[in-house]
Amino acid sequence: MTNPQNTPNRPAPLPHPSLEVPADLNSVYANLVRIAHSPSELVLDFAHLLPGVTPARVCARVVMSPLGAKLLQRALSENLARYEAAFGEIKMPGGEGSLADYLFKPPPPPAKPNE
Repeated sequence: MTNPQNTPNRPAPLPHPSLEVPADLNSVYANLVRIAHSPSELVLDFAHLLPGVTPARVCARVVMSPLGAKLLQRALSENLARYEAAFGEIKMPGGEGSLADYLFKPPPPPAKPNE
């Protein structure tokens, strides 16, 4: 009897690698990423953009092969779909301007009390 998951049309799934996270690993928050590429690699510079502070501060750089980047894109798409299935659609800002304009625009002036 054959295993239906290991048929010629469906190869056996790859095992997931185990990961060890060092206790002293620092997490970083990024709200901006700059992506550059060459024929052999993609460079992702993750940065933290603060309102009124320029330039944005790069807090991490990740260099990936094109294949690794494509696999990351697939994994992000799958995980965002799962997230939205569990918590609802992620709303994208619309209208004029950039995402940075949307996130860091000054607040509207306070309403004046009726006189």
